Amino acid sequence: MAHKLKPIIGLVGGVGSGKSAVARWLAEHYHGHLVDADAVGHQVLFCDDVKIRLREVFGDEIFVEGEVDRGRLAAQVFGDDPERADARKELESIVHPAMGEVFKQELAAGAADESVRLMIFDAAVLLEAGWRDGCDVLAFIEVPHEQRVQRVAASRGWTADELARREASQWPLDHKRNTADIIVDNSGTIEQAGQQLADYLIERGWLTNEPSPSSVGIP
Repeated sequence: MAHKLKPIIGLVGGVGSGKSAVARWLAEHYHGHLVDADAVGHQVLFCDDVKIRLREVFGDEIFVEGEVDRGRLAAQVFGDDPERADARKELESIVHPAMGEVFKQELAAGAADESVRLMIFDAAVLLEAGWRDGCDVLAFIEVPHEQRVQRVAASRGWTADELARREASQWPLDHKRNTADIIVDNSGTIEQAGQQLADYLIERGWLTNEPSPSSVGIP
């Protein structure tokens, strides 16, 4: 199969699965340009036009000193009740187009960089937002639920209930897993998980077996 020179690898997984760590490992070891959708989502909240729209929809209570307070915004949009689901759709209609423009710029920068061999798209809501079509390979990062609960408790201070509330706002993990081209086991070390994904890409011709000791293309 003739593959394009710089494939786009999308990563999805449950909250606390470590997909961002796997994405960074792959970028560091195989000349990847990493596009972090979570960071882009935070970035667009500082855009004036986005803030104007958010104020119109969610009111002044989500702002602190003129900037969006993500905790206050999250309280209105995360959960599986109809009111929060509707609020989440409103939020997505505002931020996703702005994020899409940044993604285009990031991917163009990666395509123009001769040192970059692949683009890595790390997005928790990649499937929900309809960004799957832009990816050549979709990897699902698999970690047992109990381990993910431990990770988010340690890294974010979340309870199991908070993890469940956040994930209720996303597609079921079984659906994401069944949609993926490869399931990567990240219950061990990041090195093991990253190499699983790299081996899959090498075996299928998306990547050559020339790891790099240096970080390339990481914002």
